[in-house]
Amino acid sequence: MWWWLSVGVVVVAVVVVVLFYLRHRVSTHARPLPRSSSKTPLRVAFIHPDLGIGGAERLVVDAGVGLQQRNHYVRFYTSHHDTSHCFAETKTRKRDVEKNQLHVTVYGDFLPRAIAGRFKLFCTTIRNLYVVIRISLAASEQYDILFVDQLSFSIPLLKFLLKSKVLFYCHHPDLLLTERKTLLKRVYRYIFDFTEEITTGMADKILVNSAYTQQVFQQTFTRLASVTPDILYPAINFSNYDAKAQQKNQQPHETNEKIANAKYLFVSLNRYERKKNIGLAIESFARLKTLRPEEFAECHLVVAGGYDPQLAENVQHYDELKAAAAHLLSSSDSSSDSSGSITFLRSISDASRNQLLRSCLCVLYTPTNEHFGIVPIECMYAERPVIACNSGGPTESVEHERTGFLCPPDPQVWAKVMSELIDDREKATRMGQLAKAQVVSRFGLQHFTDELERALYA
Repeated sequence: MWWWLSVGVVVVAVVVVVLFYLRHRVSTHARPLPRSSSKTPLRVAFIHPDLGIGGAERLVVDAGVGLQQRNHYVRFYTSHHDTSHCFAETKTRKRDVEKNQLHVTVYGDFLPRAIAGRFKLFCTTIRNLYVVIRISLAASEQYDILFVDQLSFSIPLLKFLLKSKVLFYCHHPDLLLTERKTLLKRVYRYIFDFTEEITTGMADKILVNSAYTQQVFQQTFTRLASVTPDILYPAINFSNYDAKAQQKNQQPHETNEKIANAKYLFVSLNRYERKKNIGLAIESFARLKTLRPEEFAECHLVVAGGYDPQLAENVQHYDELKAAAAHLLSSSDSSSDSSGSITFLRSISDASRNQLLRSCLCVLYTPTNEHFGIVPIECMYAERPVIACNSGGPTESVEHERTGFLCPPDPQVWAKVMSELIDDREKATRMGQLAKAQVVSRFGLQHFTDELERALYA
C-alpha cells in the first residue's frame, strides 16, 4: 500500500514542480523575504529529513535555539528522530525555552528509508514530502517562515500548501554527493538533480554555510545564474561547552585508562563515513610512530564520531577503520604491537566530546573540500589547535600557523606537524588561545542569530 501512496505523492510533487517552474521560468532567482519594520516575533518551522547527530543537524538545532531565545515561536518537523541518537536540545521533544529544549514532531518514520538497500534518495524524498503533507493537514499551525535544509524537493509543495515564505539553507548541492557509475544510475539521478536545481531556485531566500559552498553553488546550479546566496557561517552555543565543562559529576563514560594517561593525545571527530577520510588520521598517527619512536608509547589517538547502526556505511566503515589501524600499526614496527594506541568511540556524549577536546594536544580534522566543518570551531573554542586539509570550509575558519594548520592530505606532512607540537607544547597553547579569541568574535550563537534574524527580516 505504501508503494502506491509513494507513487501518488511523487506524481503530485512532479506536477507541482512543473507548474511552479512554468510560473517562475522568467525569473528563477531567490526573492527577499517580506520586510518587517516592527520585527515582531515570527513563527518558524524547521523541516529537516533526519534529526540525528551531524554538522547539518547541529546547525539547525542551534538556529532553533537561537531564535527561540529571541522569543520566536519554533517547531521542528522531521521523518526520523531517535532520542538515543540526537543532540541534547531535542531529547525531550517538548518546548522549554529556559532549558533550551526544542519541540520536535515526527511524521512518516514508518515509511522505508531504502528499498533493498537502494533508492535512498527516492525514499528520503517520499518521507520528506509526507512530512510536508502532514504539516499542511494541521490547520492550527500557521507559520511565517519555513526553514528548509538538505532537501529542496519539498519547497514547491510547501509554498503551494502552506502559502508561507521559504528560507533554504544549502549545506552543499546534493547532486555532488554521489557517483554515477552506471547508465541506470545516471538516468535515475538526472531526474533528481534537475528537480533539485529547479526547486532550490523557488526558495524566497537562500543561505549557504561558507564562501566555498557559495562558489560551488554557482558553479553547479547553472540555471540559477542570477542567484548569489548569502553566507551564514555555522556557530556553536558556548553554553554547551562551558556549562558541561564545570559539571564535575558528569564524567564521560567512554574514556578509558589509556586515554586518561596519554601524555600526547590526538583526537579525530567525524561521522563514520568514507567521505570524511578518517583513514588519514590513522595513517598520520602510524607515521608518527616512525618519527617519534621513543615518545610513541605516550601517544594515543581517539577516533570518535556519529554512528547510526541503521546505516550500513557507518557499520562497515567502523570495521574498516579498526582493521586498517591494526594493520598499519602492527606493520610499522613488527617488534611491538601498538594497535592498542588507538581507541574508537561511537556517538559519544557532549561531556565526552568536551573532555576529549580539553585534554588533547590537537584535533585532526581530515575531510577534504569540507563544506564548512563545525569540528574545527569546537576545537578552537576549547583552546586547542586543529590540523585540517587546506581546502573547503576550514580555510575560512582556520588561520594557518596562527590558530591551526592547513595542510595537504598527506600523512607524512600531518605526522610532521604532530611531531612539532610534541616538541613545542607551548606553541600549541599559544595557538589555542588565539583560536578561542577568533571563535568568540566570529562563530558564537549570538552573532549567528543576529545574522539569521537579519536574513529573516530583510
